[in-house]
Amino acid sequence: MPITYKIDVLSELKAKGYPTTVLRKDKILGESAIQRLRHKKSVSYTVLARLCKMLECQPGDILEYIPDNSENN
Repeated sequence: MPITYKIDVLSELKAKGYPTTVLRKDKILGESAIQRLRHKKSVSYTVLARLCKMLECQPGDILEYIPDNSENN
């Protein structure tokens, strides 16, 4: 997939005081979103917006586009 994570989101959240136990217990993120982040898979815009708020950043600080040479234009 040409959109990839620039950072380890779960590590960054932990550094900001949001370990996965807190994310689950306080229902900040659902288990499926946590697993998708753990496996570097895409998340919804709602989750992305929540991550940006928690990490005090913009989507471009989390994600980047890397062209795939095998894709047709």
